[in-house]
Amino acid sequence: MDEAHSVGAMGPHGKGVVDYFRCDPKDIDILMGTFTKSFGSAGGYIAGSRELISLLRQNSHAQTYGCAMTAPVAHQILSSMKIIMGEDGTNDGITRIRQLARNARYFRMKLKQAGFIVYGSDDSPVVPTALYMPTKIGYTVREMIKRGVATVGVGFPATPLVEGRTRFCISSAHTKEMLDHVSCL
Repeated sequence: MDEAHSVGAMGPHGKGVVDYFRCDPKDIDILMGTFTKSFGSAGGYIAGSRELISLLRQNSHAQTYGCAMTAPVAHQILSSMKIIMGEDGTNDGITRIRQLARNARYFRMKLKQAGFIVYGSDDSPVVPTALYMPTKIGYTVREMIKRGVATVGVGFPATPLVEGRTRFCISSAHTKEMLDHVSCL
């Protein structure tokens, strides 16, 4: 299971898709994710059986050519995890997770009301909208930047040739006014 866009962002406790669908992590053979998004850091992780991890260590080019995570990077990840899990002594993590879910649902609703085709779960903070034509992807991204909106264009080969899209990444810090502004462009 790929938790790259969901860990720290989805589920009642921010533990990702596993938490969102109330799965038992022991039922998942391979769990992977990144520390670059919700954790604001670098690197990633793969979790699985001892046999799988041993196999990856022995045969992975990343293991052969990679280097150890630096102390500041590890500290950033641990600090973020403590906030998300509420182990920092505050409710900041759960407050942000709940606000993020509200923002994602609201923004998706506004885009759908404006006539956009929106992919994915209503609770996901990653909001892909259909563009279809490959030539629209770069144009849309450039036009959004001109209007002060950061978005990501996704096209072939990451998508089938005529299923290009733009992807908005919602934050708990976005205000309703910000989301309204973008959905009306």
